[in-house]
Amino acid sequence: MTTIEERRAAVARRHPTWVRRTVSGHFAALAAGYPDRPLVMTDDRTWTYAEMVRWARDLAKGLMALGLARGDHVAVVMANHPELVALRLGIAFAGGVSVPINTMLKRDELGYLLRQSDSVLLVTMDGFRDGDYLTMLDELGPGWEADPARLSPALRQVVVFDGAGRVGDRAVTRFSELVELGRSVSDADLDQRHGEVSPDDLVDIVYTSGTTGLPKGVMLTHDNVLRCSFTACLARAMEDGRRLVFALPMYHNYAHIEGFMAMSWVAGAVVPQLQFDPLATLQAIEKFQVNEPLFVPTMTLAVLEHPRFAEFDLGSLTAVMSAAAPAPVTLWEEICRAFGVTEVTTAYGQTELASSAAYKRPEDPLVLLTETVGRLKPRSVAGSPELDGRVAEYRTIDPVTLEFLPDGQEGEFVARGPERMRGYYNKPEETEAVFLPGGWMRTGDLGYIRADGNLALTGRSKELYKCGGELVAPKEIEELLTARSDVSQAYVVGIPDVRMGEVGCAYVVPAPGATWTPEELIEFCRERLARFKVPRHVVAIRVDELPTTATGKIQKFVLAERAKTASLV
Repeated sequence: MTTIEERRAAVARRHPTWVRRTVSGHFAALAAGYPDRPLVMTDDRTWTYAEMVRWARDLAKGLMALGLARGDHVAVVMANHPELVALRLGIAFAGGVSVPINTMLKRDELGYLLRQSDSVLLVTMDGFRDGDYLTMLDELGPGWEADPARLSPALRQVVVFDGAGRVGDRAVTRFSELVELGRSVSDADLDQRHGEVSPDDLVDIVYTSGTTGLPKGVMLTHDNVLRCSFTACLARAMEDGRRLVFALPMYHNYAHIEGFMAMSWVAGAVVPQLQFDPLATLQAIEKFQVNEPLFVPTMTLAVLEHPRFAEFDLGSLTAVMSAAAPAPVTLWEEICRAFGVTEVTTAYGQTELASSAAYKRPEDPLVLLTETVGRLKPRSVAGSPELDGRVAEYRTIDPVTLEFLPDGQEGEFVARGPERMRGYYNKPEETEAVFLPGGWMRTGDLGYIRADGNLALTGRSKELYKCGGELVAPKEIEELLTARSDVSQAYVVGIPDVRMGEVGCAYVVPAPGATWTPEELIEFCRERLARFKVPRHVVAIRVDELPTTATGKIQKFVLAERAKTASLV
């Protein structure tokens, strides 16, 4: 049995120098070196590295046949189907930029992202779970089949994945037709296009909510993604061929980078699931001999508490990764005992840093999981020589004066390194607001750097909170509620929740004569927002009950404390 350090050293020996490549070039090299190894495993079939790259290239040629040019943006609304893996690699081969979109978003949220991203092509499912995307498109731009620009001025093509059987006789290009369309493009044409793509070109624009309530598109390059995922693999000391299972959506960088991309550095495999089901997770671990599941705490608890947990052989597991919210040491100890592992990891970072920048590493004591968010990822060939081999480093600043503070003193975390984003797409003011001299970037997180190098997070200077691993911007919910004539003011805060990490609590001031109930406002939000944005609680409050500063600003931290006192937590 190899030790953690021996495994980490093996990863370093496997990649002794940093080869600047594109994401697609990275997988092309893997397909050449490990053609018959499994890459994507499902109950229906397994795709090897060679098969997936061949499929991706065929899709790339189909995209080129539709007119996709180098640098064009492709909006993608797709769950964890194998087609999503092939499509995102295909977009990269064609020199395009993937714009992965949260499948839980509602009509207006989808419309905003299509317009803001300037996507020229949309690839969408026809439906998934309770999402009917074709109806959304019909409402956003009637007649979009003939004229996609009705959905967004830049949009030229829409391709539909007929996974739910709702396409019928609509006059649309189907995903299944892309490969045939690509026969008009030669391999030589594709190779020429792919050869023009630079590691410094954008590969993804990943949207994350901001304090304004409107999502911001984080621009990431091929090099950002590869450096981040390599050091994630190194931090977790992955063994050759590690297999991961996750139901976390790959439109998020947690699953995409910490999962799919990270394991590729040891030519491993993923078992992506369309939606989370604890029984299906246990079955997959046993069937596919999974080494590591990727969870958020809600998933971990659901698997542990499943009545059939003890029936399954989980002997293949060597590690568990969980993220999104803190949990007591007793839970982590129970995870280790129940799953039969000693290695538990969590990651800390931002989409603006591609994904992880710090890790609670597998060899670190469990108590660090309750005290810190981990330490910087290991030095490596992927890091910057100017940063002593790091892909990211942190310091703290005074959030008002922006002056650097000594380690150990609480302030706002700032970060820099080759993982850092290019900026927010088409949002120069927002980009300028977070970028500082010297390559530093404001994170909005408050904390301090301990003497042992671990980062202790004490709060967020922004108002964002995470519900089930999804980032929520209160202002978006507040604006929706106050658009009602019977709502005067609304203030949303995140409050702790054992399963979801945090949930929303909306304090609402009724307009004169209002007769709404809290349940009515929650349902109003449920019809218009993704599930994770819908507040769990609505509390009616009078204007004179709102806590304010001397200048009249609402003290949201006081509202959050009231929610705890009122036993809403």
